[in-house]
Amino acid sequence: MWLVFARDLPDAKSLLAYQPPLPTMVRDGDGEIVYSYARERRVQLRYVDLPRPLVNAFLSAEDRTFWSHGGIDFGGLAGAVIDYASKFGSGERAKGGSTITQQVAKNILIGDEYSVTRKLKEMVLAHRIEGVLSKQQILELYLNEIPLGRRSFGVQAAARAYFDKDVGELTLSQSAFLAILPRAPEVYGRKQHEERAIERRNWVLDQMVRNEWVSAADAESAKAEPLGLVTQRGPEYDSANGYFVEEVRRRLIEKYGEKAEDGPNSVYAGGLWVRTSLDPQLQTSVRSALRSGLLNYHGQRGWAGPIAHIKDMDSWQTQLIVSNKTIDYKDWRVGVILSTSGDSGEIGFSDGKTFTLNNVPEKAKVGDFVAASPVSSGAYRVRIIPEVSGGMIMEQPSTGRILAMQGGFDSGLGSFNRAIQAERQPGSTIKPFVYATGLQNGMTPATQVLDGTFCVYQGARLGQKCFRNFGGGGGGTHTLRWGLEQSRNLMTVRIANDTGMKRVIKTFKNVGIGEYKPYLSFALGAGETTVARMANAYSALANNGVQFPSSVIDYVQDRKGKVIWKSDKRRCDSCNMAEWDGKPMPRVDRVGKQVIDADTAYQTVHMLEGVVIRGTAVRLRSLELPLFGKTGTTTGPTDVWFMGGSQDYVGGLYIGYDSPRSLGGYAQGGRIAAPVFKQVVEDTKSRWSHQPFIAPEGIRMVRIDRVTGKQVMGVEPSDEPKASVIWEAFKPDTEPREYTAEDEFTKRRDALIAEIDGARRAREAAQAAQGQVQAEDFAEEQGGIY
Repeated sequence: MWLVFARDLPDAKSLLAYQPPLPTMVRDGDGEIVYSYARERRVQLRYVDLPRPLVNAFLSAEDRTFWSHGGIDFGGLAGAVIDYASKFGSGERAKGGSTITQQVAKNILIGDEYSVTRKLKEMVLAHRIEGVLSKQQILELYLNEIPLGRRSFGVQAAARAYFDKDVGELTLSQSAFLAILPRAPEVYGRKQHEERAIERRNWVLDQMVRNEWVSAADAESAKAEPLGLVTQRGPEYDSANGYFVEEVRRRLIEKYGEKAEDGPNSVYAGGLWVRTSLDPQLQTSVRSALRSGLLNYHGQRGWAGPIAHIKDMDSWQTQLIVSNKTIDYKDWRVGVILSTSGDSGEIGFSDGKTFTLNNVPEKAKVGDFVAASPVSSGAYRVRIIPEVSGGMIMEQPSTGRILAMQGGFDSGLGSFNRAIQAERQPGSTIKPFVYATGLQNGMTPATQVLDGTFCVYQGARLGQKCFRNFGGGGGGTHTLRWGLEQSRNLMTVRIANDTGMKRVIKTFKNVGIGEYKPYLSFALGAGETTVARMANAYSALANNGVQFPSSVIDYVQDRKGKVIWKSDKRRCDSCNMAEWDGKPMPRVDRVGKQVIDADTAYQTVHMLEGVVIRGTAVRLRSLELPLFGKTGTTTGPTDVWFMGGSQDYVGGLYIGYDSPRSLGGYAQGGRIAAPVFKQVVEDTKSRWSHQPFIAPEGIRMVRIDRVTGKQVMGVEPSDEPKASVIWEAFKPDTEPREYTAEDEFTKRRDALIAEIDGARRAREAAQAAQGQVQAEDFAEEQGGIY
C-alpha cells in the first residue's frame, strides 16, 4: 500500500508554510484601500476572524464529526464506497464522503482527479495532516481556500460575491447558504435553481439544530428568509482612479512579475500591499475637469464613431462582457446596437437586457458599441463621447509624488494613458526652460531682446528657416519678462540662438523633458515629450531647481507586512533610538537633484507668475492665488497645453486628437487648456496656500520699469496687473541701472513716433479705400535709411 499510494505524496508539513495565491491590495496616500489586482476573489482570514455560526454551518454540511475524527470519517467513507459501487459504469459521479481534512489535501496538495487512487492518497494525506496541523489550522486553510463559485475562493470572498457583505455581517440563513456551495457552487448560485438551493440550505439548518449549534426557533426563522442573492454588485472601487491604478499595475508587473511562477511577490498571487501617492480628492477633480474640457471643446460636433465593433451578433452579450468596455459618467452605459431603423433601433447591455434606442447616428451600424443613457423606463438614447482627448497630471514638487492623473475621458474605454504614454509636442510650454538657459548664461529678466524676424541657414538639407510669432506681429525690443509673458516666438528663438542651442538642449535633458538635436525649432517645442515629464520639469522650477523623480508608489509590503521596496531610500539610523542621547535631533538629507540653479529657477517662476497676472494665462488671475504657469499651442494648432501651479502642487495637461490634426484656428492653450487647470484649483481651493513663492537666499528684489526694464527709485510697485513699476528678481550684482531722464525722453519719443506712424497708416488706409493709392516712402516705412 505504501509503495503504490503513499511513496510520492507531498509532505504534509508543507502546509505549515503554505501561502495561497492572494491579490495585491492598493492603498491611497491616506492608507485607504482603493483597488485590488485579482483574477480570483480571495481574502485570507485568521481562524479567530471566522464567525462561529458560519464555521458550524460548514461543519454541519460537510463534516459534523470534524472535531473528533483523525482525518477520516469511516462511516461516511463506507457510504461513499457503496454509492460509488452502485453508480459504477453509469457515468454519474458518486458522492465524495471526504472529511474537511481530506478536502484540504485535495484542494491544496493533490488535485481533484476523480478516481479511487486519488481517494486513497487523500486518506493517507489527511491522516498525516492531522498529525501536523491543529484542527483550527485545518479549518482556517479550508475556509480560506474552498472554491465557492462566482470566481470566489474562501468564505470572505464568497460573502462579498453573493451578498455584498463581510463574513461578520452574515445572517444565519446566509451562512447556511454559503455552506451548501462546496457541493455544487455553479448550481446553487443561479436563479433558476433557487428552489433547490433553499431546500439544501434548510437541510443545513436542520443539521445545525441536530448538532445543537443553533436553536430550533432560530433555524425556523432563518428558513423563512429568502436567499437574497445579489445579482450584480455595485462598483467595488472608485473608477475615477482607473488610469492611476493601471499605471501602478504596470510598474509592479515590471518589478515583480504578473503570475505566481514569476516569483513570490507577483502582482496577481503575491498578496502585496501597495501604498501609493494617490490623492482621491485631487484625482476626482482632475478627472472631472479634464472631462469638462473635452466636452466643452467637442461642443455640438457630431458622433465620432463607435467605441468598438463586433460582427458576430449571435454572442453579442458575451463579447460585450469580455470586451470590458465600460463608462462611469452620469447614467451612461456601454451597449451594443442590435438593430437600426432610421434614427431609432434596439440596444443590448451586458446583463442581457435590451431596450429601444433613440437618436441613433446616421453612420451607426449593427454591432457598434455605443454609450447610451436612459430617457424613459424602456428607452435609451445614444450619447456622444468626445473624439478629442488628452491627459493631465498633478504632482507634489517637494517629493515628486504624482497625486492624480487622468489619461483620457474614461479608463473603462481603454487603458492607454495619455498623461504618461502619449508623446506630444509641448509647444510654448517648453519656453521657460529656454529662458532659464538664458538667465543661467548672463541674461536677466530685464534684458532687452529684439522681437523681430529671425532667419537662420540650417544646412544644405534643411535650408533656411524663418520663424514667426504665433498670430503674426512683432517688432521692437522688449524685456525677457515681456517675451515670456506674451509667449513671443521670435524672442525665444533669438534667446536660444544667442545662448547656444547646445546649452538649451542640455537644460531640456537635465530636467528630463527629452533629448533633442541642437535645432532652433526645438526651442519652440517641436520635440516630443509627455505630460508627466513636463510636470516633473515644472516641479523642478517650483522647487528652486531641485528635482525628485516622479513616482506613483510610496512603498510595497509583502503579504506579511515587510517593506520590500520604497521610493524614499533615505536612512535615519538615529530616528528610532530607545532613549535620547542628548544630541541634536537627527536630520535626513534631501535626495533631490539640483537640475537648475536655484536663483535661475526662482527668476523663471517669478516671470511665469506674470504669465498668470497679465500674460497668456490671465484667465487664472481671478483665482487670486500665487500661481505660475505657461500656455502652449502647437503648429496647426494640433495640441493645446497648460503647465503650472504653486510651490505645493504642480500640474499640467494637453488636449488634442490621438491622430494629430487641427483643432481649429481659434484653439489656444489659454482658451482651452488653462480653464481645465483652473477648474481643478477651484474645486480644491481650500488646500492651495496664499503664501507667495519663497525666493532662495541671495535673490534681490528690485523695483523696475516693466516696459524698459530699468531700475526705478522712489516709486512703490502697485497690485495693478499692468502697473508700470513692478518688483523683479535679480541675482547679486546683475541689477539694471537706474531709470534716467534720458530714458524717459527716449520712451516718450518712441511713443510719439508710434502715434504718428499709426495715424499715417490710418490715413493711407482711408486713401486706399477711396482709390487714392499713393507711393510709399520706403525709408520712413522701414524706420530710416540703411
